[in-house]
Amino acid sequence: MSPSRTSTVFERQRPDASVVRHALAPSRQAVFWTEDAPAERHPRLHGDISCDLAVVGGGYTGLWTALLAKREDPSARVVLLEGRRVGWAASGRNGGFCEASLTHGDENGRTRWPGEFDELQRLGMRNLDEIEQTVAELRLDAEFERNGALDVATEPHQVPWLRESEGPDATFLDRDAAQALVHSPTYEAALLRTRDSALVHPAKLVRALAQACSDAGVEIFERSPVESIGDGTVLETPTGTVRSRRTALATNVFPSLLRRNRLATVPVYDYVLMSEPLSASQRRSIGWEGRQGIGDSANQFHYYRLTADDRILFGGYDAVYHYGGRVRSAYEDRPASFQRLAGHFFTTFPQLEGLTFTHRWAGAIDTCSRFCAFFGSAREGRVAYAAGYTGLGVAATHFGAKVMLDLLAGRTTERTELEMVRTRPLPFPPEPAAAIGINLTRWSLDQADHRAGHRNAFLRTLDAVGLGFDS
Repeated sequence: MSPSRTSTVFERQRPDASVVRHALAPSRQAVFWTEDAPAERHPRLHGDISCDLAVVGGGYTGLWTALLAKREDPSARVVLLEGRRVGWAASGRNGGFCEASLTHGDENGRTRWPGEFDELQRLGMRNLDEIEQTVAELRLDAEFERNGALDVATEPHQVPWLRESEGPDATFLDRDAAQALVHSPTYEAALLRTRDSALVHPAKLVRALAQACSDAGVEIFERSPVESIGDGTVLETPTGTVRSRRTALATNVFPSLLRRNRLATVPVYDYVLMSEPLSASQRRSIGWEGRQGIGDSANQFHYYRLTADDRILFGGYDAVYHYGGRVRSAYEDRPASFQRLAGHFFTTFPQLEGLTFTHRWAGAIDTCSRFCAFFGSAREGRVAYAAGYTGLGVAATHFGAKVMLDLLAGRTTERTELEMVRTRPLPFPPEPAAAIGINLTRWSLDQADHRAGHRNAFLRTLDAVGLGFDS
């Protein structure tokens, strides 16, 4: 028999509505990161040029691909084309969690690729190590902090999940130990992970990577959206054409230039608040001396972290799909989501009542049905792609860039031999089935959070056919 529906801590311990109104009143619809670290501007493409490698997309995947290609072959002419501004979309809007996992968490990886899970873990940790080494070697100003992460249980049924994950670099903390580390009355337990997570300033990482690309000789063109790629060697923009021997597609959530990938991802909107800087007394009231990134264990989960100037970024919970699967700026202003986040923030830290938020924003996540990136090549090997990071791509984009360069070079490597790399996610159905299925999934995940994690028949069916929405 299924457990009966119960309320969550965020419903049982709601702050007064006046607290939420006061906190949100001074906030602006703007991305803190990109205001804090605006990127250098790059010219628009004009006329026709030729190159060895064209990279489409100026987010993390595209920037890492261009930079690694030039480091591999400094003589190669590499051109990067961005439709708007470098890093303006997901790469400049995320929480800055730089995780070693390539599979959106251990459970997803073990379920999908049990035979190579240990190898994926090893490669993921190496990937994070390589990012840290590159940041240090090139002196990238990205506020990189390898300070670990804290997974927290806010409901009793989540505690065993954390206890089962304890290992050499992951320490289980009971209720008292968890609340001693970070002073939140919502914590039932926690898992302190010390090696597999870091934090970055998202926009500073974009800016630093773009500068490193320019220093290495990559030619970056902004406001140059690619409209077609033909056979993979002729890239058309409104103001010019690039003729390239090879092309890497790093378009993330935006409609793929390859028809085969049009139904492989959907945009799901995620919402974020940024607080004003905490005072010294407010900072002491929450503990959190280790500055770990924090995420709770629900299906509809929150993530939060401290900035260099002691603001708190608080995001997640709502993940909203809009009928038609389009990316639109109108979807970014959703008062109900911001009010809900603010309420949950003060449930998490009631001692911070009176704190206000300065920024609120949203962004579209490129969600795929297997919850982590997929890869491939097209046009007889002249085109490679990586997409579908599903919200955990800050570090995984570096791995994706290496996979694309392997594929374009025709190399057989430990990366290209992975089943994870050789297989594709199941596509989403066309509308209206996509909206019905995605929203039913979201409702079912919320039901599971209210029923001690019990997954209903719909979620169990998705698990059985490999869609596996588990986060």
